[in-house]
Amino acid sequence: MTIRLYDTGARRIRDFTPITPGCVSIYLCGLTVQSAPHIGHVRGAVNFDILRRWLTYRGHEVTLVRNVTDIDDKIITKQAEQGRPWWAIGYANERSVNHSYDALGVLPPTYEPRATGHIPEMIEMMRGLIERGHAYASEGNVYFDVRSFPEYLALSNQELDNLLQPGGEGETGKRDPRDFAMWKAAKPGEPSWETPWGRGRPGWHLECSAMAHKYLGRSFDIHGGGIDLIFPHHENEIAQAKAYGDDFARYWMHNAWVTLSGEKMSKSLGNSVLIADMLERWRPIVLRYYLGSPHYRSMIEYSEEALCEAEAAFARIEGFVQRVVEKAGPVEPAAEVPPAFAEALDDDLGVPQALAVVHTTVRQGNAALSADDKEAAVARLAEVRAMLGILGLDPLSAQWAAGEAESGEKLHGVVDTLVRVVLEQREAARARKDYASADAIRDQLQQSGLLIEDTPDGPRWTLG
Repeated sequence: MTIRLYDTGARRIRDFTPITPGCVSIYLCGLTVQSAPHIGHVRGAVNFDILRRWLTYRGHEVTLVRNVTDIDDKIITKQAEQGRPWWAIGYANERSVNHSYDALGVLPPTYEPRATGHIPEMIEMMRGLIERGHAYASEGNVYFDVRSFPEYLALSNQELDNLLQPGGEGETGKRDPRDFAMWKAAKPGEPSWETPWGRGRPGWHLECSAMAHKYLGRSFDIHGGGIDLIFPHHENEIAQAKAYGDDFARYWMHNAWVTLSGEKMSKSLGNSVLIADMLERWRPIVLRYYLGSPHYRSMIEYSEEALCEAEAAFARIEGFVQRVVEKAGPVEPAAEVPPAFAEALDDDLGVPQALAVVHTTVRQGNAALSADDKEAAVARLAEVRAMLGILGLDPLSAQWAAGEAESGEKLHGVVDTLVRVVLEQREAARARKDYASADAIRDQLQQSGLLIEDTPDGPRWTLG
């Protein structure tokens, strides 16, 4: 029953032991809200949502902090381009982000702090780092002295002498070009806050170190984010926090990208597939299945074909659930998941292997239905619901039922009307003993993803 996780810092899978037995603390890097989210952004949120649900199932009380970066260079650039206040841009996109999370069934974080709400904590951290000789003020900027921290770059396993630190416009007065900005001096027309070193605004990295310290203390269990954040963001977070005196994160987990034509999906590259657009074409629960089913450390190459495959795979699960409920009524989830499912998730959150157990159980349940073994079918559905609940994919849960009913009821009615017209044609063909035409109609419906069953009350259709 030991959970094992891949630790980026250790570059190996480690047994997970929380600092406080029965409690797990997680800091997850949220989004910079300069624009609407794409599916690559939400992929990470789904991955860590599954981790959170699994830790909770294993008996842990989980505290999850997910920040919002509501001020940075990109948001200020958008302000100039759009002629709108930076805070209006950030808030509108923050609402879009949270709508996407909610639509895909991502549980809300325990705390969701904004960067601009924690300037005092950032000032306090900078003051402490300057006093300890790890940071310095220059021309209104405050920089971290990377050579003062011998552990710098341990997470990304780089050499300092080979490092080219990404910098920003206006970062002047550095002692070393590799030093990074914790605070940026104010420029005309830009938002700024007062500090002992002059007016300015926070650097990207400082906010997370300060907020993790405020909400999770000097040490916490897991720090998560995308692999693109390992350097420079997470390296710089570690340097600030540990030089300040914190132990910081004990485990580092990073999810892989969603790619398009082999390239990372990115706003700056212009190859983003926005969640808002996807939700107009695909059911949210299918999108969650698509984003959550690969292993979190595996790349996802976006394609319409892959989404169609995910839709078909989930339809097989959903069809089984529907058939058992129609036959036996409501079935509560089992108290425990099957051992093979638990073993898969304990092993570095092995969702693909866990889903294989789900599909095997569905096949067993369908076989029980075919054999008219109601008791076995109900038992399999109870197991399936327990497993789907961990993955956030139980179609019978309150989380999905309302939204699915609202969006699917109208569509189901339209499809039902059309299918019944076709089924009437099939019945007419059978009545005149034109069995070839009747079979052809049935086959065409099945090729469209519909399963036709002839019952004493007449034919009925379900998703195949």
